[in-house]
Amino acid sequence: MNRELIIDSRASEVDIALLEDKLLVELHKEKTNNNYAVGDIYLGKVKKIMPGLNAAFVDVGYEKDAFLHYLDLGPQIKSLNKYVKLALGGKPESVTMDNFRIETDIEKTGKITQVLATGAQIMVQIAKEPISTKGPRISSEISFAGRYLVLVPFSTRISVSQKIRSSEERNRLKRLIQSIKPNNYGVIIRTVAENKKVAELDADLRNLIEKWEKTTAKLFNAKAPVKIMSELDRTSAILRDLLNESFNSVHVNDSSLFDEIRNFIQTIAPQKVDIVKLYKGKSSIYEQFGIDKQIKGLFGKTVTIRSGVYLIIEHTEAMHVIDVNSGHRVNKENSQEENALEVNLEAAAEIARQLRLRDMGGIIVIDFIDMHDGKHRRELYQKLKDEMARDHAKHTILPPSKFGLVQVTRQRVRPEMNVEILEQCPVCEGTGKIKPSIIFLDEIENNLKYLLQDQNEKHVTLALHPYIHAFFTKGLFSLHVKWMLRYKKRFRVTSMNNFHVMEYKFYNQNNDQLSI
Repeated sequence: MNRELIIDSRASEVDIALLEDKLLVELHKEKTNNNYAVGDIYLGKVKKIMPGLNAAFVDVGYEKDAFLHYLDLGPQIKSLNKYVKLALGGKPESVTMDNFRIETDIEKTGKITQVLATGAQIMVQIAKEPISTKGPRISSEISFAGRYLVLVPFSTRISVSQKIRSSEERNRLKRLIQSIKPNNYGVIIRTVAENKKVAELDADLRNLIEKWEKTTAKLFNAKAPVKIMSELDRTSAILRDLLNESFNSVHVNDSSLFDEIRNFIQTIAPQKVDIVKLYKGKSSIYEQFGIDKQIKGLFGKTVTIRSGVYLIIEHTEAMHVIDVNSGHRVNKENSQEENALEVNLEAAAEIARQLRLRDMGGIIVIDFIDMHDGKHRRELYQKLKDEMARDHAKHTILPPSKFGLVQVTRQRVRPEMNVEILEQCPVCEGTGKIKPSIIFLDEIENNLKYLLQDQNEKHVTLALHPYIHAFFTKGLFSLHVKWMLRYKKRFRVTSMNNFHVMEYKFYNQNNDQLSI
């Protein structure tokens, strides 16, 4: 499979699109000032203990307190609290992990009042970003994810990803990690570690241990609430988790981010550093790779598949509902049952893609077209499982019920991706009334005159819809040439495919929009 990553970097946000065989399957929007991303580590302060919920609310600096359940404390919470207390007092250099005495694990059926007290300072990690009216969900079972391994301080367990099937390979990896792992660290071996050499695993482990040591060093004299460590940004995290032999290109439109990604790939996969390419085209990077067009067609209530099959996707507070419709897809040579199977199988592939693309979580109910044959229902169930196998989010799929309904639960740790594709009328701006088109040219000319003569701008570019651009530039003595002669100054005229007919903007030589 051909995987491409397209990264559109802007001042306040980085948009990341993952393409599989040129089809958009994941879309991520990363705010550059996101302070509560999954994986971030904070020193928080316990504000309130809720014995009835067996949970606590912890102040991590967000407008709403973060939620910490007893089951999210982790078995080694006593060891963590002891180590944090020493670090806050300025003694981490005298207590290294190698000689640190680990406390006994807490009981799974214990009470949170036995472990935490109001006002206590506690190190926590963001497990679920703030969504809607809820604050972040946090955990005190700290972990650091690397390329091949996940490091868990204060644990002694070595576990292997269940996706590594070979018992021989599982045992080899366990023996390797056991031989290189320092005391008082637990390790989870990720799927991508399969068949890797000890040097690669050791380098990954050393990086993670160094990260933990830098994190604890920042605790000295810290006062809650404060961020201690930031997780990798979404771009690096996606590269870390997805980069493999089928990932053959990464396109980015920002030179500094280009250098960062190259350096990151140099550390995790030096042989693939040349797949990173800096995009310098005039049109936007999403437009160049056809992503804008895919986004417009894939988000919204109705999603049409090429064959004519379409999906209706509804979102409620409690769940998501997807209705499968055959549209005009009918093969007269097939029976109704066979037609239903074909439509359902095609819809299953698109539904799996939609769940990843929109990052839909919680309960999803899918209303497939009814099929009476049990064999066909099993085939549909298997198809959906196969398509969902590429989804990295934890999910569970139940077999079709006798009513043709399939229930899916899917883990969500970030707000659902929601792209508004319905546009306000560009001409009337929602009022139902438009400016007289006869004065459209006069309006552009007045603004251009102001920039060229009053503001004395040296390098002005006028961006127009392609139709208006053609009108401006046609003929030997075009409107463009006439205005340059009239104002005795040069300016460029360019077309923008994503502009509506009566939209226009002015830019300077740095491609910054000029205000009128």
